[in-house]
Amino acid sequence: MHAKLALADGTVFTGRGFGATGETIGEVVFNTSMMGYQEVLTDPSYTGQIVTMTYPLIGNYGTTADDQESARVQVAGFIVRQLARVPSNFRSTSTLHDFLKASHVVGIEGIDTRALVRRLRVRGSMNGVLSTADLDDASLVQKARAFPGMEGRDLVKEVVPAQAFHWNTGFGAFADHVLPHRPATKRVVAIDYGMKWNILRCLAQTGCDVTVVPGTASAEEVLSHDPDGIFLSNGPGDPAAVGYAITTVKNLIGKKPIFGICLGHQLLGLAFGAKTFKLKFGHRGANQPVRNELTKKIEITTQNHGFAVDPTTLPKDVMPTHINLNDNTLEGLKHTSLPVFSVQYHPEAAAGPHDSSYLFEEFRTMMG
Repeated sequence: MHAKLALADGTVFTGRGFGATGETIGEVVFNTSMMGYQEVLTDPSYTGQIVTMTYPLIGNYGTTADDQESARVQVAGFIVRQLARVPSNFRSTSTLHDFLKASHVVGIEGIDTRALVRRLRVRGSMNGVLSTADLDDASLVQKARAFPGMEGRDLVKEVVPAQAFHWNTGFGAFADHVLPHRPATKRVVAIDYGMKWNILRCLAQTGCDVTVVPGTASAEEVLSHDPDGIFLSNGPGDPAAVGYAITTVKNLIGKKPIFGICLGHQLLGLAFGAKTFKLKFGHRGANQPVRNELTKKIEITTQNHGFAVDPTTLPKDVMPTHINLNDNTLEGLKHTSLPVFSVQYHPEAAAGPHDSSYLFEEFRTMMG
């Protein structure tokens, strides 16, 4: 089955389609992880994006429901160099091809992913169209150029839960040697802007009784649950476009201890009065080095974001705590007097390193 990927700059790649047939459009990005493709596919932060895996062989261990990070595949499309059609893993219940086909998501293999990633690194992430239906180069390029892109788009409303719920699924496969298993003695409200399930597993394992509320919830709704702490989740899209969430976070600061991750970190920065900006090609992978400015230790982190908080716009009572060693962008912040902190990367790391799991313990300690 022939398939084509067309970028807004006019570049067209021809390969073989897998998964579903049809056409999809989105922002083309790349992820440098060697494993964890199912977690990538089901991460709500990838909503509206066509994801390229830089590792050349993808699908070799199949898929399983145990590795889901949400209830469905979230990416707009998927790009690999070579698809493994026969998985070899005792946990596998489906091939990657069948997994994407059942989820109605289009994939393409057999293109030069090195050339694609180099183009994205040099020119930045750009809009693209992936199709097995329309194979006309000019038509596809025109569609890619007409796509509005990620800036200014509120994608949170596309992925938030319909209503509040209590997390009772437990810890999953997150090992006891990574986080100690504690009894649930702290009530936490997790505001879901497109949250990965492993965050909830980590909060539960750290001793939190977690109630999840939609990202559209007001401060009054959050506080009505009488939490000991408030968690701000990851999510997709441009943080500056989610005005209702910024207002909610602003009204929660100083009321309860707050911990934010990824989009939650960006929303917290905006609520403090800082500004965000779009990164050239973003940070996506499981091998990003970050320096903890408080301990001077280096953490290898999992990341997935296309926007960042501008540290020069932070108010005087908010300090940077973590810095990305690849490009010196802000990776963490904390208030100097209030129990509020956040990180840009993913300490729950599924899949990925566990260097930053201590942050969940810090959140629990902050709650008393």
